[in-house]
Amino acid sequence: MSSDICVHSWPCSYYLDLEKRWVPGKLSLMPHSLKFNTDRAGEALVGLPLSSITEIKKETSHFIFSAITILEKGHLKHWFSSLRPSRNVVFNVIEHFWRELLLSQPGATADATSSTMTRGKELTVLMARSQRRLEDTAKVLNHQGEQLDSVMRGLEKMESDLDVADRLLTELESPSWWPFSSKLWKTPIEAKPREGASVAGCEPFGKEGIVIKIPAVISQRTESHTKPGRLTILVSGLEIHDSNSLLLHRFEREDVDDIKVHSPYEVSIRQRFIGKPDVAYRVISAKMPEVIPILEVQFSKKIELLEDALVLRSTGTSSPAERSCSVWHAASGLMGCAEHHEQPTEGWEGRPLQLQRSQMFLSEGEAQELTQILSKLKGLALDAETELERQDEALDGITAAVDRATLTMDKHNRRMRKLT
Repeated sequence: MSSDICVHSWPCSYYLDLEKRWVPGKLSLMPHSLKFNTDRAGEALVGLPLSSITEIKKETSHFIFSAITILEKGHLKHWFSSLRPSRNVVFNVIEHFWRELLLSQPGATADATSSTMTRGKELTVLMARSQRRLEDTAKVLNHQGEQLDSVMRGLEKMESDLDVADRLLTELESPSWWPFSSKLWKTPIEAKPREGASVAGCEPFGKEGIVIKIPAVISQRTESHTKPGRLTILVSGLEIHDSNSLLLHRFEREDVDDIKVHSPYEVSIRQRFIGKPDVAYRVISAKMPEVIPILEVQFSKKIELLEDALVLRSTGTSSPAERSCSVWHAASGLMGCAEHHEQPTEGWEGRPLQLQRSQMFLSEGEAQELTQILSKLKGLALDAETELERQDEALDGITAAVDRATLTMDKHNRRMRKLT
């Protein structure tokens, strides 16, 4: 994700200490930096990385005007006032991204210390992320398969009930002197235990069915009231909690009407109601890029990428796609080298220089680790393919069972109309 992406911007005023005056402009938050541009000339007066910030506070200027102060390394203090829509909104969002960056810095510094192993670590991180995404998709597919099995068991129970209704209608249609009418009331013994089996099959997958949890800044309906909280992705829906882990709202998977992706870091979730206001939440998070692919899998027909998100995706997918493709070919070439303990000579002159360097910078241990990750990816992909094929067969069976049940109910309705 590029660092030039604007997460959010707010109109405000910046205090120039040298000129002793306030300058109106716009404060823009990037994933790793803050910028302030003036309204008149568009001049960038402030540009500081989030990693250089040591303190963010809420203060007042001249004891009247609410402001946000940002203390930079070197004891340089920046004042921002007249923040819209409110000071709390801007403070919560900036503090969230600053905190998440500080929490992720130890891993980043560790990567920076080993510059000679950068290429190998890039390959390993890329493959590990792909493995996590595929594991999350497998969890969703598994839960979806359990739901299909539960639907199939419900249809079998319905067919059993329709058989009982058929016996009852047959008895009502038969004359009173028919000696075998009392035997038609007997129902199969196994019809009742199936109800418990269907309930047991609806239990959530894993511990509460949790796929991923991320810290976020939550706002409901309007952006003027935001507060820190947490977004939890479940295989059966979504949950929104506040900073005290109190549940604000739970969206069941079938109750979500639409999810709009405003940017790689901001989404809105809505549930419509008839006769009362809709339930809508806006969620901003530094870890939202990890959640959007999962949402696209779970809510493929309900998610919508808005214009900003489409532009960002179109501009950002070309280089990562090429990079992932080259990385994949590099990894596959390295796997062959690790297995045969020799470098391939055919086509070496035609390969890019960057690929040759990447192979030189990879150790044998990293190649073995990549081999293990690739084998796991292959196994997960084959399992997902098998599960999809099984679900396709289950859907065909459900369709046929629904058609049979519909015909049987139509037949029973006609028989009941004749009896009345």
